[in-house]
Amino acid sequence: MSALRSLVFYALFYGLSAVMVIASLLAIPFGRERLKQVVAMWGAWHRWCVHNLLGIAIVQEGAIPDEPVLIAVKHESFFEAIDLPRLFAFPTVFAKRELFMIPGWGYSARVYGLVPVARDKGARALRDMIASARQRIAEGRPLVIFPEGTRVPHGQEPPLQSGFAGIYKLLGLPVVPIAVDSGPNYHRLIKQPGTITYRVGEMIPAGLPRAEMEARVHAAINALNTSESVPNRHQTARA
Repeated sequence: MSALRSLVFYALFYGLSAVMVIASLLAIPFGRERLKQVVAMWGAWHRWCVHNLLGIAIVQEGAIPDEPVLIAVKHESFFEAIDLPRLFAFPTVFAKRELFMIPGWGYSARVYGLVPVARDKGARALRDMIASARQRIAEGRPLVIFPEGTRVPHGQEPPLQSGFAGIYKLLGLPVVPIAVDSGPNYHRLIKQPGTITYRVGEMIPAGLPRAEMEARVHAAINALNTSESVPNRHQTARA
């Protein structure tokens, strides 16, 4: 049954996603607000497919601010990357520069306001990235980053990428860490029914020493690796 569910998911979700990319390009001449609506529809479509086709429930523990803060998210699968437009009304995401080379999608991503991350490209690339991020801050948008840099198998806790501390320092924003345990259900060819949990950690203030900030972020985004989800201050289940 899981194999059949997954096949239907791939056909329907990715099939309509191709249409959504075309729709995003057509929306651009009508302004960013129209593009924003298309991206929000794509996020909602993904959530619907995950819930109704894969049989995966989404649980959120803690309130996620929708304001100019730096949001550090655990990265276990494509789920959380695709789900960001559903979590936030208008997020800015630090994304690998290579993704912007995808035909159609890359152009829409730039117009939408994603920030390309050019690793190992020197100081000029860093300045351009920070300047772009500050523009998004001025627009009142949250900045989302995967501080581990790439997808990590569930249960593994690699150190944070060195560039994360630089972004934290240069932007001067507090950090909201978010743990997610999507790997066991979503990061596989045949996806499994069950529950994916987001756990929002305590806001970490700006201006902390690097070691303290990194230790707190690292512990918070890995909170679901070793502990069971328990009811806390604000828990919701959303499809």
